[in-house]
Amino acid sequence: MRKQYPCVEVDLSKITYNAKQILSMCKNKGIDVVGVTKVFCAEIPIINALLQAGFTHVGDSRVQNLKKMEQINCKKMLLRISMESEAEQVIKYSDVSLNSELKTIKILSQKAKEVNRTHNIILMVDIGDLREGVLIKDVLGIVKEIMNLQHIKLVGLGTNVTCYGGVIPDRDNLMKLVNLRSEIKNLYKLDLPIISGGNSSSLYLVMNGSIPKEINQLRVGEGIILGRETSFGGPIPNCYDDAFILKGEIVEIKDKPTVPTGKIGMDAFGNKPHFQDKGIRKRAIVAVGRQDIKVDGLFPLDKNISIFGASSDHLLLDVTDSASPLKVGDIVEFKMDYGCVLASMTSNYVKKYYEKQPEYSLVNC
Repeated sequence: MRKQYPCVEVDLSKITYNAKQILSMCKNKGIDVVGVTKVFCAEIPIINALLQAGFTHVGDSRVQNLKKMEQINCKKMLLRISMESEAEQVIKYSDVSLNSELKTIKILSQKAKEVNRTHNIILMVDIGDLREGVLIKDVLGIVKEIMNLQHIKLVGLGTNVTCYGGVIPDRDNLMKLVNLRSEIKNLYKLDLPIISGGNSSSLYLVMNGSIPKEINQLRVGEGIILGRETSFGGPIPNCYDDAFILKGEIVEIKDKPTVPTGKIGMDAFGNKPHFQDKGIRKRAIVAVGRQDIKVDGLFPLDKNISIFGASSDHLLLDVTDSASPLKVGDIVEFKMDYGCVLASMTSNYVKKYYEKQPEYSLVNC
């Protein structure tokens, strides 16, 4: 089969392998892992790779993606705070949802009543990152209100850090959740089974053994797909960082100056570009652009290739020193960071291919 470009090649065996390593690492600390599917738009082959590794719970931020996996036999979590306008679908397509607004929780209760169901929720608590979550001082009052809703079951407390404010999870701020659960148990005789202690940024605490023992759930996406924790960007032992590879086709190669001729104004994105004069260089144009990818999240596999920049549709490369001579029609390969994977998997203009390689062993990592 002749491949179409640009494309992302996903090595499903590496995904399964990374997933197994993270599951094992967390299980040793008594932590269940929810596999986050949003970065790859809940593509079914990748979800199946997670299930093959042993995952039983997946989570996504979009109800549309949960709907895609309706027939998959696993528990499903809605990660983004529920919208009132989607309440009926939240009840239908998720087994548990993350919530922080009492008004929305009451609407979820009403929609659950209409279909004779009880919907599980995790109450999100803001421990400092200032994204979603109830302020700590308000938690007890909101829990009391939730307990009066017949079709809502509060199953835990959760938090999210790093994604907005860059706040790093640590023992001190995660213990705020632990202490809140104790207060809720003492005050209301309600023993919440889940403390959901964040995302891939909490993995470093698992790795160094300092995560509070009461934290028993993490929601992990980047750790699985790129093999790294996200507080410091460190690698997770025995995991791969190249399960997702972007491939693009060269459509032009020419020797050109490195500084444009003429008066410099704004580029297509409203920025005034600056250029370093490196003389005449061999420039390749690859048919992929900012409409499809996050340019600063691309890393050529050939380390002798560097990126000049990009427009909406064209990626400009310096291939003067490439490891092998390149010509029009050749394919250039890139590793990607999280934001670039997210953009490329979301783009309708980037083809996706799923490769099933032989099982890997630790020595290959």
